[in-house]
Amino acid sequence: MNNPSRTDPYPVLYRSNRFLVIDKPAGVPVHPDRSGRLSIEDAFPAWRRAGHDGPWLAHRLDTDTSGCLLIGLRKQALAAAQACFAGGQVRKVYWAVVEGTPSGQSGDIAQPLAKRGDRRGWRMAVDPAGVPARTLWRLLGSGGGRSLLELTLLTGRTHQARVHCAWLGCPIAGDPVYGTGGMPMQLLSRRIMLDVAGEIITAEAAPPTGMAEAIARMTLLP
Repeated sequence: MNNPSRTDPYPVLYRSNRFLVIDKPAGVPVHPDRSGRLSIEDAFPAWRRAGHDGPWLAHRLDTDTSGCLLIGLRKQALAAAQACFAGGQVRKVYWAVVEGTPSGQSGDIAQPLAKRGDRRGWRMAVDPAGVPARTLWRLLGSGGGRSLLELTLLTGRTHQARVHCAWLGCPIAGDPVYGTGGMPMQLLSRRIMLDVAGEIITAEAAPPTGMAEAIARMTLLP
């Protein structure tokens, strides 16, 4: 199930007759946008089954986030996967290279999030009146003024990993909204796991080149 085809527009990490998990590159939007850049959806004809609609995104990743992205190949399968996401039945693990080093080696961030807008645009912010959002974090290594965090998202709010890392005092390296930007954002959808009507989907993405180089400069914890 996990052998990529040379004809795939993006690397395939998991494949069945109902689903794909692809390794989304950073900088590629999942939907077409005003920039005119190619999007993940532009590649869908390559995976379309003859005589059928689709495929469809089962969830979304930010443009600057790389890694595991689940795609449904059948409508019923898509609906079942989306129900898993809505019901919190999907395990989503991210890796983030962040600025600085958090206090301690692990923690639980339970900070509600709300959307805020001004003349510069919109962003998410920690707000007691916002929707519940919870992220578990674990320190994997550090060095050179940066750290590698493993983030387990127990909810799936917009920009959750990015805002929660900033709240922790360790914004994601390269984040242009919640950090200082200046480089590609170092956020990877590392692993996804779910059980959809008896089909157990699990996939893992490797860090892209720039992120792998940053990790190589760190001392990793045992």
